[in-house]
Amino acid sequence: MKRTLAAASAALLTGGLLTGAATTAQAAAPPAPAPDRAESVLSSNPGTVQGASGEAYQAVRTKVDANGASHTRYTRTYQGLRVYGGDFVIHAKANGEYAGASVGLAAPLTLTTSPKVTSAKAKEAARKEFSGSLTAVGAPELFVDASSGTGRLAWETVASGWKADKQTPSKLHVITDAVTGKVIGSYDEIESVTGSGTGIYTGAVSVDTTLSGSTYQMIDPVRGNGRTCDMNNGTSTCTTFTDADNVWGTGANTNRQSAAVDAHFGAAMTFDYFKNVHGRNGIFGNGAGVPSRVHYGNAYVNAFWDGAQMTYGDGAGNSRPLVSLDVAGHEMSHGVTEAVAGLVYSGESGGLNESTSDIFGNMVEFYANAPSDPGDYQVGEKININGNNTPLRYMYNPTLDGSSDSCWSTSTKNKDVHYSSGVGNHFFFNLAEGTGATAYGTSPVCGTAPAVTGIGRAKAEKIWFRALDVYFTSNTSYVNTTTPSNTARAYSLKAATDLYGNCSTEYKAVQASWTAVNVAGSDAPCSSTGNDFSVTLSPTAGSVTAGGSVATTVATATTSGTAQTVTFSASGLPTGATASFSPASVTSGASSTLTIATTTGTPAGNYTVTVTGTGSVPHSATYSLTVNGTGGGCTGAGQKLGNAGFESGNTVWTASSGVIAQHGTSQPARTGTWSSWMNGYGSTHTDTLAQSVSLPAGCTSYNFSFWLHIDSAETTSGTAYDKLTVQVLNSSGTVLATLATYSNLNKATGYSQKSFSLASYAGQTVTLKFTGTEDVSLQTSFVVDDTAVNVA
Repeated sequence: MKRTLAAASAALLTGGLLTGAATTAQAAAPPAPAPDRAESVLSSNPGTVQGASGEAYQAVRTKVDANGASHTRYTRTYQGLRVYGGDFVIHAKANGEYAGASVGLAAPLTLTTSPKVTSAKAKEAARKEFSGSLTAVGAPELFVDASSGTGRLAWETVASGWKADKQTPSKLHVITDAVTGKVIGSYDEIESVTGSGTGIYTGAVSVDTTLSGSTYQMIDPVRGNGRTCDMNNGTSTCTTFTDADNVWGTGANTNRQSAAVDAHFGAAMTFDYFKNVHGRNGIFGNGAGVPSRVHYGNAYVNAFWDGAQMTYGDGAGNSRPLVSLDVAGHEMSHGVTEAVAGLVYSGESGGLNESTSDIFGNMVEFYANAPSDPGDYQVGEKININGNNTPLRYMYNPTLDGSSDSCWSTSTKNKDVHYSSGVGNHFFFNLAEGTGATAYGTSPVCGTAPAVTGIGRAKAEKIWFRALDVYFTSNTSYVNTTTPSNTARAYSLKAATDLYGNCSTEYKAVQASWTAVNVAGSDAPCSSTGNDFSVTLSPTAGSVTAGGSVATTVATATTSGTAQTVTFSASGLPTGATASFSPASVTSGASSTLTIATTTGTPAGNYTVTVTGTGSVPHSATYSLTVNGTGGGCTGAGQKLGNAGFESGNTVWTASSGVIAQHGTSQPARTGTWSSWMNGYGSTHTDTLAQSVSLPAGCTSYNFSFWLHIDSAETTSGTAYDKLTVQVLNSSGTVLATLATYSNLNKATGYSQKSFSLASYAGQTVTLKFTGTEDVSLQTSFVVDDTAVNVA
């Protein structure tokens, strides 16, 4: 195992532990990496997360917006115990200033951590709570349950086995009060949909497969090698589907491949939806594909997601596979929710969890636009779960299923999460399509709420994902009198503000859509007396040859109140480029021309430029800038390395085992979640990382760069015990040059960028190789991220 640093000075860098309510943040060279900014903000604003003595926090994920603003998600421990519902998100501006926090705790924790109920009694309570065939009961974990906003000491015990049907696996988490012994909640880790299917659903579609020898395998090489396999109506062994001519299925259930086509297509469309619409690299965020198991069990009327794969039964009489597109999208969206927000699967948070899966399951259906299964706002309409050709749920009027809430009430939190989801489903439909009669069904308003005009699916889905991704915490709910800011209404309004502006049409639609489902909030209503504006660009993208310029029109509009003065600025420009606005400021409603001028030294590549108009509040829009090489004999200019930031996982590069991975807080990536970590074992060891790159001839600039972080238990004076060597090799493996050597003597806080010219290798294919060596004792870690070979 790689060693972690014990030194307190390294804790902040690694996203480690901030003990107590305040800690001094380490200084970082500007611009500070986003995790460092969050640590600094957290250290200087402990009260904003309801910090208490004896607490520690760990950064688990950071998202950086195009304008440089960052959102860092943390977990919390109290007196060494995990705090369920204690997670929070620190929001920071691009300059590192505090911009708010998403917090579920209502007050600092003050509870005792000594249980009155033994773990043995908690284990017995879990055993009694399980319904079905019990195979194992895990050791109870003592933790702090703060899912309600206030903390209480509790035991969590996982009881595993099979449900009453003897085919559905179950991992039941049972929560027991550690003071009274009362069972206070439970949820099943394996999320499923039960019903009977009606046949094969998507019709004639294309599927991506892999040719192995002369046989095609149902393994998707485009989407992380997600495979689809045949359980052969059993519950243990799954055999990957193969075919001789790459023509799969007939559309009839009698052909076993037909259900596999639906499942494989559903996994692909869900992967593509999250990647292409929301910028998430697949379900897991790391480019890995989703395994799909079909023909599970005998006459198994169910489908489920177990956190790692999809499983589909064949339905009653093994004649109705549950492989419909919205079922696939729904279940796999649980994986996304768990990864980005971790919504508790009970109460109103559980309803939001289920609602999120219904929302994205339907958006996947719209995205795929399959010939036999076009988009709609019904859930499970193809699998005939009720046996009378009615859907499982109706988003436009959830009460039509006889159990779901269309309007929030004080009893919503007590309903099964599949029924409390109705409030979120109804909200989303109103936001996208509006209330009243629509092409998809009639959506009623709750009480005397005014009618809502929808803003369209494209904007609605962006707002919902943004809220989930950067604002929701694990215990976010519809209505929360204890922590009013920790609600879906508050966070979706923040998301709408980020994307479209405060008090924009979209913002007002979010307000109205929540009001229409009886979810009120403490947000100030937008009125005609509030002054606000919007910023748009036309065109939103352009290309330029290095040394030239490109222009776009920056238009403003007064969205509420009276006109105001708007001043423009631009960020995210490449090296050597400048931005000028003519005029530099306008009265909202007028336009300006943005001109981006480059120099011959501006590196070729693709850049996202953020254009900001500042008035009463700032509003931004993004411009996609492509810089081409200067021409002449230079062809193929641009960034030449594959998987340059390692975010596609262990691909393209040739590396030692364990080097390319998501190393979490042990060694955080500079950006994203993947990096390359060499050495760090504290014993004799060698790690390598290499990639071959072809350098076009005739260009003027060949810049090889990477960001490097070195930490070490060795000293920084005396001997270089552990080393990292960076070399250029030819196609035969002969070393052409050693670009640099680093060692334990170079250890430092944070990442620093290293750059080298490869101009002497123009027109050649060379291998760039990192070699890390470590001696017999005391670890040194060499962490590389965000590599590039920019040719111009």
